[in-house]
Parts: sequence; structure tokens; C-alpha cells
Amino acid sequence: MNWVANQLKTESGDMVQAQEPIIISASRSTDIPAFYSDWFMDRFKKGYLKWTNPFNNVPIYVSFAKTRLITFWSKHPKPMLKHLDYLDGQNINYYFQFTLNDYDKENLEGKVPSVDKRIETFIKLADKIGKEKVIWRFDPYILTPTTGVEELLKRTEYIGDRLKDYTKKLVFSFADIQIYSKVENNLKRREIPYSEFDTESMNNLAKGLMELNKKWGFEVGTCAEKIDLEQYNIAHNKCIDDELMKELFPDDKELMKFLGYELDFGDLFSKEKKLVPLKTKNLKDKGQRIACGCIMAKDIGQYNTCPFECVYCYANTSIEAAKKNFQRHQSNPKSETIVGE
Repeated sequence: MNWVANQLKTESGDMVQAQEPIIISASRSTDIPAFYSDWFMDRFKKGYLKWTNPFNNVPIYVSFAKTRLITFWSKHPKPMLKHLDYLDGQNINYYFQFTLNDYDKENLEGKVPSVDKRIETFIKLADKIGKEKVIWRFDPYILTPTTGVEELLKRTEYIGDRLKDYTKKLVFSFADIQIYSKVENNLKRREIPYSEFDTESMNNLAKGLMELNKKWGFEVGTCAEKIDLEQYNIAHNKCIDDELMKELFPDDKELMKFLGYELDFGDLFSKEKKLVPLKTKNLKDKGQRIACGCIMAKDIGQYNTCPFECVYCYANTSIEAAKKNFQRHQSNPKSETIVGE
């Protein structure tokens, strides 16, 4: 399934073909809320942006004409908070995937603010938009000499105790280092010893999370993990999640139609309304890993543009490349693209 494309007039007056996605992912490839929120809102108000395919370097125009939902991904979305009232005024639906790890002592996330500062931002965001729209991610869990399973659980507990009234869901993943050569090279370059998770360590961490969750009551899920942890009440999560969209935004007719539902108000005397399936639709995002449960969305981020300097990042070839592209953006923040032209 592909997004509908239509003619679009650019700022320079050119007529181009542009995708018109219903769902925007902002973004798996870079932290738009933390570093590019002003750029994103400028492009949203102008109605389109230009995105470059990282596999063939072909530019693609993306129109917001039919956008009904945005999933924001961030480690510190504080700069985005000032823009949310505008999106609300435009009746645009959104929710946040908020990654809040604790690797402060190891400096694995070089430029990320401290855990406590990020917890403050998380709470402010949840207070503003509702805890059901802010999903906590501990992503990824990574094993090092100072972050074994027991220590990871201890750090998770510290964050979870602070967030128990400000979110409904915890999503996590295990670092798959060897399958990403960029990640492996970055860790070796920094001389950071690491261990891969095996079945035993995955189960031990999951069991510990189950015990901790007895006091939190979160929904807990894994992100793109093959291992079955159902015995610990841990599900396979969908981050771009049609079930969550149906729960949060059932009154959005266009979004529900895209998901394959319509709102039925029943008879004249009924106060209840329910979503009725229109037809079965396969919305799985085929561009993601096999174990990923996400439905399709148009990701508008670009690789090598996040300057947080996380050493395990799969989206940056190197810290230097990300710095260079962020500087390009700062020199031309009104560009059609993130990195400027």
C-alpha cells in the first residue's frame, strides 16, 4: 500500500508530485522535537517538506494536506511543547514516544540532558496533553560492565517510580549491536565494552520488570523483538499503533476510515457510539523489521542529523557526520529539507 500522490506547488513555483500521508512519523531517524521543532512547524504551516531517500538519494516531496496524525519520537521534546497548542488548534492528532534511558554515568548518550531534567520534561508534557499520549521507552537496554541486568532494573525502577502517574505504557528493546555495523563500530571506536543479550538475560530482565510493574500497573511491551515474553505480561508492541489511535482519536472520521473503521452512533435513543469495521486492511509497515508491529507511516527524518551523540545510535554513521549536518541546518533553518540546501 502506497500513499496517494498529487500535484503540489512549491515555494519556488514549481509543480511537483508529492505524497500525501495520513500518518507522519517524526521521526525514527532523528530527534525532530529536540532539534528541529521550529523547522518542522514552519514546514507544516507551509504545507510540505522535501525528504531524501537514504538508500538511493532520490528527493521526495511530502505534503501535509491529508495528515491526520503525527507520532513524535524524542529523548527531550521540551522545544516542541510551545507548538502543541497550534497543532491542537488545527485538529491534528498526535502522541509521543519519549525515550528516557539512564546511561548518565557511562556517558552513552553524550549530549542528552540528565535523567532528572528529562523526567521533568516528561511530567510537563504528560500534564499538558494527557498521560495516555506520552509513552515511556527504555530503548535500548544495553549490557556493559556497569550496566548488568540488575543495575538496569535498578535504574528503570528509579524512572518508573517517578513516572507511574504520568504514563500508561512502558516499551523497551534489547540492543542488537552486531546487526548494525555502524553501532558496533561506534562502540569499538569509543572503546566501550559491551555484551549481547542472550535468552537468559532477556528473560531475567523481563522477570524483573514484571515484579517492578506490580507497583506501577503499566502496559509493558517490546519494540521489534522476536522473543516471546508473554509469561511476564509483556506484549509485542506497535509504536505506530492503530489500536492506540482508535482508543484516543475515534472521532476523527478520516483517520478511522484510513484504519478501516467508521463511527456508529447507534439509534436515536442510544448514547453509546462504537467503531465498526469497514473492511480488513493490511496496514503493516513493510519497510520495518519483520518483528516490528507498526502500521505504515511516512517517516520524515534524515539519518546523520541528530547531535545527541548516543554511541549506540543506528541512525548516525558517526558523531562528526551528525554535527556537520546539524550545522548545515542551522545555517539554513527555513529550508525545505532538514539539512538545508
